[in-house]
This record gives sequence, C-alpha cells and structure tokens, in this order.
Amino acid sequence: MATEDVVNEPLPAAAEELPATEAEKQPHELERKWSFWFDNQSKKGAAWGASLRKAYTFDTVEDFWGLYETIFQTSKLKANAEIHLFKAGVEPKWEDPECANGGKWTWVVSTDRNVALNKGWLETLMALIGEQFDEADEICGVVASIRPGAKQDKLSLWTRTKSNEAVLMGIGKKWKEILDVTDKIAFTNHDDSRRSRFSV
Repeated sequence: MATEDVVNEPLPAAAEELPATEAEKQPHELERKWSFWFDNQSKKGAAWGASLRKAYTFDTVEDFWGLYETIFQTSKLKANAEIHLFKAGVEPKWEDPECANGGKWTWVVSTDRNVALNKGWLETLMALIGEQFDEADEICGVVASIRPGAKQDKLSLWTRTKSNEAVLMGIGKKWKEILDVTDKIAFTNHDDSRRSRFSV
C-alpha cells in the first residue's frame, strides 16, 4: 500500500481568525434580575441587618459567573458572615412585603462543612437563576450563613408563602433533590422562626 507524505500547509489567515457570530457575542440574559447581598454580623450588640448591604444586581449568565468566581463563594467568607441571592427588588428581610407572609426551608450542613456548603450554595444559585423550580414565583432567594467553630453553617431558601403546603412541599422536595442530600431540611415560617412546620 502506497503512502504519500502530507504537507501541513498553514491555514489562511481568515480561517485562523473566524469571527464570532452575533449570537456568541450577545450576553445570555436570565429570565429575571437577581441581587447579591452581604451581611457581617460580627459586631456584638449590633441590630440585625445593620450591616446588610446590596452588593450587585445582575441579569446575565456572564455577570453571574464573574461575580461568583471572584466574590460570592461561601469559602471566601469569614465567620458570622452571610451572603444572600434574592430576586431584584426583594430585600432579604422578614419585613420586606415579598417575604413578610413567608418562611424558609433550612439545610444545616452537618459534615464536611466547607465542601458541602460550597457545593450546596452553587447548586442552589444555579437552580434559582436557571428557573429550575416549578414554583419559582414563590421563592424570594437563598441565604448562606457561616458560623464559627462548632456552630453549624446553613443554607436557607426563603419563600413568599407559609400557608400553601402543596407549594411548600414541592419547593422543599425539589431543593433537597438539587442539594443531593439525605439530611432532613425543615421549614420555618417567619412569624415563628422557632417552630418547624414541615420537613422532608
């Protein structure tokens, strides 16, 4: 069988520098705007929310990844800090009209805190901005709470409702699936944050 030597000729300059299509240049817009918030509760005696600040509002996939990679990872936070991702226009406060009649699902990180919290945080962020919840309109946002020493870190998914059990169970089951955990997650309404109403 005969073989021929193949000469590797340089590609024409035009082939080396293919122009990006207009679609590739366009940012990938999200269905809604989201805001990152930051709170550092390290000062003893300070009123809750006194240090709560909105950090950045975004509406594209590219902005999300830029912010997440440089700033908003739970592993970059110090003890007693919290980061929040809430729908734009909703403040992460019980008094906000969107949150006032709601509650929160909470997952307490029990093992491998840094790795588990980072993974759960990122998976939850992507599920929210990617509109993976059937009841997305009933969700306000998520909070990552970093606690010192033996205290437990946690994620809390805030909802607009506290009374529609079917909606709440749908949100809770989907979130537990997204987190991919066997731990129980519990629902607490904002009126009585000491009493759990549901768990899955």
